[in-house]
Amino acid sequence: MKPLNRRAFLSLAGGISGLAIAGCANADNKVAQASGKKVVVVGGGFAGATVAKYLRKFDASVQVTLIDENPQYITCPASNWVIGGFRELSTLTWDRGALHSRHGVTLVQDLVTTIDPDAKSVTTKKGDKFVYDRLIVAPGIAIKWNGLEGYDEAAAELLPHAWKAGAQTTLLRKQLEALPDGGKVFMVCPANPFRCPPGPYERASLIAHYLKTNKPKSKLVLFDAKDNFSKQGLFEKAWANLYGYGTAQSLIEWVPASKDGKIVQVDVKNKTLISEFGEKHKGDVINVIPPQQAGIIAQTAGLSNETGWCAVDAQTWESKKYPFIHLIGDASIAGAMPKSGSSANSQAKFCAAAVIALLNEVAPPKPTWLNVCYSLVNPEYAISVTSVYALDAEQKVAEIKASAGVSKPESNKQLEALYTENWYQNIVKDSFL
Repeated sequence: MKPLNRRAFLSLAGGISGLAIAGCANADNKVAQASGKKVVVVGGGFAGATVAKYLRKFDASVQVTLIDENPQYITCPASNWVIGGFRELSTLTWDRGALHSRHGVTLVQDLVTTIDPDAKSVTTKKGDKFVYDRLIVAPGIAIKWNGLEGYDEAAAELLPHAWKAGAQTTLLRKQLEALPDGGKVFMVCPANPFRCPPGPYERASLIAHYLKTNKPKSKLVLFDAKDNFSKQGLFEKAWANLYGYGTAQSLIEWVPASKDGKIVQVDVKNKTLISEFGEKHKGDVINVIPPQQAGIIAQTAGLSNETGWCAVDAQTWESKKYPFIHLIGDASIAGAMPKSGSSANSQAKFCAAAVIALLNEVAPPKPTWLNVCYSLVNPEYAISVTSVYALDAEQKVAEIKASAGVSKPESNKQLEALYTENWYQNIVKDSFL
């Protein structure tokens, strides 16, 4: 692989470093054009949409095709706001048309069913075949059905997981609306890793907000397969301030694994959860967040390993199993980075830069990545955590310790709630528009 000349390297590396921190890029930051090269992107969520957009921004000569079975994307970020009763799902639904009209990405509405690494092609459900020079797979997550005994796809129609935004989100909200005042709401949280580590606890907060506002005699019990969770101190302080956490009148009870919080079986018919030590808990509304793995195409194409996730070379996000195939977003094993929309967006930009460099047979730029995670605990109270990541001496993704920051006790939580909304609008714009 020939070295990138100094001027082109500084242009590309400088541009990417800036976009990782600020979420933007200069379209002039390109290496020499790889005219006629074809890149296929499978999956159009935060990772897939962002990488398709930035491939074209970095090199408009590359032919980029994005394939996704759905015409629109409903974001998981902010879906807890719908469950909490103060946001409508329609405001989280985004069209990908701008990727074509503004950036020249070819959009295909279909489901990729087969990846052929030898032929360097993908085939869709409709029978269409697309060849590639580089393939980027961003399939998100798949639920591990029966990862909890008794919890399968049919069970999710009665006891929703709502961990993929859309009909499940609406179903859980409707069940909360139908809950009698004084009823019991249960949540089941999985062991790590899973999509959005603080997501269940934001959801618990916003369900508690809904109960406090509409059904104050009710209570939420959170059964957890872990003994600690992301931003735990910040959440617990907020719960104490807002929902009486730690008192007999608390709207939230958290049951960790060490106190028999690990649920191993679900009796769907009787709306009953069965714990590791045999305790039975009957609820009125039950939100089961089950174990997860990389999206279905990653499983069927053999891109995942024994963990259910996809091992990659984080310098380029290229698969460790197949050359010329890259994996980004929730499906990838990303070291210290959490599985989040912010991580996916950041990974996508550096993957785009690496792919353009590889198509031009030059060295990819040195990466750094950003994750920002805001969580609402009620509509006017938010907490956050921010971290920057880089490759360590073993070429693994590691947090730059000096970069980490969390909400301070004295911070303006109402202002952070405003930042949360602004972050959401900005990442959507950066990814889809």
